[in-house]
Amino acid sequence: MKDLKKDLLPVIIGGALGTALRILLDIILSLVFATFSLGSTMLINAVGSFVLGFLVAGLWAKPKTPRWFKVGIGPGVLGGFTTFSGVMLQALLIQNPMMTAAFLALSIATSLFAAVLGIWLGTPRKKGARR
Repeated sequence: MKDLKKDLLPVIIGGALGTALRILLDIILSLVFATFSLGSTMLINAVGSFVLGFLVAGLWAKPKTPRWFKVGIGPGVLGGFTTFSGVMLQALLIQNPMMTAAFLALSIATSLFAAVLGIWLGTPRKKGARR
């Protein structure tokens, strides 16, 4: 219970920041690309998945990384930045079963690929080792 109380504030602050960043990026993308709504949600989730994979493989694996940082950035910032509910809403708005299935599959595949790429790039290598 003690950890829960200590973790709450970083998650709340991080979640607010992540949500604000997502909304800002979504607005910017909608201004640059007028019909990019489906793509912006997919891009935002892929970016968040990549960053989370990168951090988990690298910085978070280090014992000295503080817990408040991990929960503030992971469930906080990146949890607020990515949006599963946005994907579901967009899927419902497509109103074509085949296109909906394709969108959902592509969205999941894109985020999984981004997370794996982030883990791969974030994993520390020994000096002289090739990637």
